[in-house]
Amino acid sequence: MEKAETMTYMINEIHEQPEVLRRLAEAEHPNVLALRKAMIDRGAEFVTICARGTSDNAGTLGKYLFEVVGKIVTSNVASSIFTLYDTTLDLSKWLMLGISQSGESTDVVDVIKRARGMNALTAGITNVHGSTLAQASDFALFCRAGDEKSVAATKTYTSTLGVLYLLASVFAKDDDIVEGLKGAADAMEAIFEIEGEIEGLVERYRYMDECMVIARGINQATCQEAALKLAETCYVVAKNYSAADFQHGPIATVDDGFPVFLYAPPGKAYQPLLELADILVEKSAELIVISSEDEILSKASIPIKVPVVVDEIFSPLVYIVVGQLFAHYLSITKGYNPDKPRGLRKVTLTM
Repeated sequence: MEKAETMTYMINEIHEQPEVLRRLAEAEHPNVLALRKAMIDRGAEFVTICARGTSDNAGTLGKYLFEVVGKIVTSNVASSIFTLYDTTLDLSKWLMLGISQSGESTDVVDVIKRARGMNALTAGITNVHGSTLAQASDFALFCRAGDEKSVAATKTYTSTLGVLYLLASVFAKDDDIVEGLKGAADAMEAIFEIEGEIEGLVERYRYMDECMVIARGINQATCQEAALKLAETCYVVAKNYSAADFQHGPIATVDDGFPVFLYAPPGKAYQPLLELADILVEKSAELIVISSEDEILSKASIPIKVPVVVDEIFSPLVYIVVGQLFAHYLSITKGYNPDKPRGLRKVTLTM
């Protein structure tokens, strides 16, 4: 396996994220306003999101944002409903939102094309102008992240989130969300203050081959994406769970020393995570807590203190940076190249 140097495409792209987010907040706002007008003109009352992989994790947050902030009923569609089972639906009151960073995910593009034939308004979020998804959609929204060279997506994930925040802002008619994005970019930069600490921690997990990653509420997307980064760059079997679902069975697999990552920013989801931390301590789990809050950090085997307090609604943008950095440095510590995960390529074609 090719060994990576510390200066990788992945780490460079992690560090680019705050500036990408600032650029996006200004440049893409007019496009989401135009899409919202088209939804009103077409009578589109609901949203359904189609995506795979990292983009699907972003879609998880999109559902929370559109419903919690925008008050619009939102679903995450299974592509196979259309691509395998050839289902026909009445989508005349729906916006079908496809997400593909490359714009070339065949199943996402196929769903968008079929949805147009079922009277849906369609939009695609992508990082590539002129991509197949951009051309197939009624509206194209862009991540504006620049060329992403690492196979493991980082800046295209957070910039996709940025587009979703902008959409939520126009759904809610709340311009404060646009300003909140700029504040989140500053908070992301604060994470780099603890980068050296994170790099120093990963040696402890050199031989980790499985773990669980847990969050709750809008940070469900964070635990999904953090687990994916551990899987694809470090080859760790990383299973992600909602804190609620975790207690309906999977918790039984946790025993002495089993690694559990807990993403616990302050907010409405904090108290259930605090209670879960006590249970995991009783089970003698190896508890890695990512939080700004000393109360829950005190329960951790390994506390990772986020050096900035972030409004819960924007915390997914900030907390995922910890997961990205941890995966990057653990991959290198294990002797791998995080830019070139085995068996993977930048564009994955599935049906």
